[in-house]
Amino acid sequence: MIVGAVAHDTRSRLLDTAVKLFSEHGVEGTSLQMIADELGITKAAVYYHFKTKDAIADEIVTPLLAELNPIVEEASARRTRGAQIDHALAGFVDLIVRRRALVGLMIRDPGILRAAGRTSRSPTVAEVRAKLYMMFVGPDPTPTDMITVHILTRGLALAGGDPEYADVDDETLRHHLLEAGRRLLGRPRRRT
Repeated sequence: MIVGAVAHDTRSRLLDTAVKLFSEHGVEGTSLQMIADELGITKAAVYYHFKTKDAIADEIVTPLLAELNPIVEEASARRTRGAQIDHALAGFVDLIVRRRALVGLMIRDPGILRAAGRTSRSPTVAEVRAKLYMMFVGPDPTPTDMITVHILTRGLALAGGDPEYADVDDETLRHHLLEAGRRLLGRPRRRT
């Protein structure tokens, strides 16, 4: 039992270290040896948990997708189009705030999504992104709608994951991201 706990701890530390190094050097600029050196373990110990950087990237991205997909599903169950958009936006912003470092990495280094996309997983990054976009633009989007949603999702993620705002508390960041998102989507400010 203790061996399993140690292996889980090593795996968690390995993933945290990978996120840190990927953020500093990019996915392509980080080697498995660099991860091992940073952790003070052998490369063989890294291989015990992950055979490739793609497998590490997949393990890093999967929880984010696992959190985003239900947000979109729950939003689609709302009765009105406005309620669907509001729920999807609030959930997306909450996810950004909760997972700042990872979101920042994914926005700054698309290599992590390419690496994760090379593994078989369901739903895929592209499928979840398409569902989120369609939630915001509806069934017959114009090119302007699609560009607006692209700016919305990338912009919110870029700002929320930017190390420049690391000292901003979660509630303040959430408030400002929601306000920016509402403005981009042409949604009135919600009364509280």
